[in-house]
Amino acid sequence: MTLNIKIKTCFILVVVLLVMQSVTMVFATEIYERRSISMHGEPSLISGFDSYQHADRNSTQGGTLKLASLGTYDSMNPFIIKGRSAFGIRNYIFESLLSRNYSEPFSLYGLIAEKIIYPEDRKWIEFHINENAHFSDGNKINPSDILFSFNQLREYGRPNHRNYYSRVKKVSITSDSSIKFLINEDDDDRELILILGLMPILPEHIYGNGQFMEASLDVPIGSGPYTVHKIDQGKNITYIKDPNYWGQNLSLNNGLNNFEKISVDYYLDDNSRFEAFKAGLFDLYQVWDPTRWNNLKSEKKVLNGDIKLLNITKKTPAGMLGLAMNTRKEKLSNINIRSALSSLFDFEWINKNLYHGLYKRTVGFYDNSYLSSVNTTISPLERNLMGETAIEMYEVNYTNFKLLDEKNMRDKLQNALKIFKSNGYVLEDSKLIDKKTQKPFVIEFLISDKRQEKYALNYKKNLEKIGIELIITMVDSTQYQERKQNFDFDIIEHFWYASLSPGNEQYFYWGSKSADEIGSRNYAGIKDQNIDKMIDNLIASKKKEDFIAAARSLDRMLISGHYVIPLFHWPHQWVATSNRVSQPAALSLDGYKINSWFINAE
Repeated sequence: MTLNIKIKTCFILVVVLLVMQSVTMVFATEIYERRSISMHGEPSLISGFDSYQHADRNSTQGGTLKLASLGTYDSMNPFIIKGRSAFGIRNYIFESLLSRNYSEPFSLYGLIAEKIIYPEDRKWIEFHINENAHFSDGNKINPSDILFSFNQLREYGRPNHRNYYSRVKKVSITSDSSIKFLINEDDDDRELILILGLMPILPEHIYGNGQFMEASLDVPIGSGPYTVHKIDQGKNITYIKDPNYWGQNLSLNNGLNNFEKISVDYYLDDNSRFEAFKAGLFDLYQVWDPTRWNNLKSEKKVLNGDIKLLNITKKTPAGMLGLAMNTRKEKLSNINIRSALSSLFDFEWINKNLYHGLYKRTVGFYDNSYLSSVNTTISPLERNLMGETAIEMYEVNYTNFKLLDEKNMRDKLQNALKIFKSNGYVLEDSKLIDKKTQKPFVIEFLISDKRQEKYALNYKKNLEKIGIELIITMVDSTQYQERKQNFDFDIIEHFWYASLSPGNEQYFYWGSKSADEIGSRNYAGIKDQNIDKMIDNLIASKKKEDFIAAARSLDRMLISGHYVIPLFHWPHQWVATSNRVSQPAALSLDGYKINSWFINAE
């Protein structure tokens, strides 16, 4: 072979290699074109399915479902902080691009968007609108409506929407029926494109010109299965099924939205609501109080079959019902003080004497699931995520929490007093005094109903034994909501829902950025970079085992921080219903879903 031939051969080889490299780079990320998407793995349902697993496509259609809510309402806008929106507006009136299947941990299926296109790295997503999708006033849903909804929610929506959507780099209308969202390059959040799929879609022609920011009582216009039939401000709202609902024949809606009307009455307190239920004024009452559940069993209407009692098993985590301690307050900023306060909640006595022993003590934030860290050892994956320094710091507090909970109350009182004394307090004339300020240690427990007061009084007695004054302040629902969302409290009860797919909402619950955002659910005011990083790991996980490790690590950190005094949970959902209504045989992972219920056939 001559020298020239050799050179030409080498040149050709180099060119071929460069071309191959270029092709490899172009196709390094696989592009998916689908009608569904899951956070991890693949959706369980394929195209052509009959219905979601928790729905019965043969359900009876028609009739009126009568429901009840507490407090009042003064707005038809559930997407802004201002005002209190009416029950059901978000679910009955407004739809999202994709629909969530509650029979899976986190899978979404095409609704307004019949098709989605996205790469394997999930750095962008393109939604293709169903050509039949339209709002209840007949106007077709266009990409401009989606862009409008995104911009309004990002600028003026609730803190969770503002936080999520601020991480989108660019939005482009790619055709007269499609729109593309590009995620920031440095964002590893694999959940974000799913969250965009759950974005509520509003009509620009209705909510433009600044109307989105108003907490008005104007009849809302959406694309959902119902429209507002009647508004009786603060007393009742009634929905009626839209006869022209565009999505009625979609398989994912089979067996859902079965009622012709849904009427919601408002009651000022839970006692009056309960009495109204027993009188037959509405159809469904979820029972939270074991005493009330026990008493219901002997009611005449239960014995004769007019009222049915359902004991429903959930397949999702118990969630956290607990007392958030506001760390924005200096007296509650000390982790040792919070630990002492937490230890004095006497669950055993309260459960036995107030709740017939039916409750189970909540320890962590994902109890009753494989995501819980409780009674597990730290895995190698968790060690890698947390780091040895963090493990050492958090595990001490985690262990201390468990030990404190095992002691009897006398020992807990002695230990708590010791903690307070070592942190600058002294007991004088039966009052715990801050040696620096000479002020007594006083905390306010803000409540809104008698149910909370029952256990609060026992907690108050225990605190008094070491000189702490607990002021129990009961306010009406409107004032309670206002003070709660403005973080105007020392201690407050809250329930943080937990699923098998915790993700971006965890920033809203525990993230540093949400601590000072009015309307967030970071009621404890948590600002911890390690917790922030763990939430980052949670939403960046590609594999299920990494996801579980991140969830358990987050659980350990939250438990260790003593931000919340864990209360209790019930192993089942206790639901009392009239004999007019029934649910399908199959249930969702969350237990019952009212949109799959139906009026019994006569």
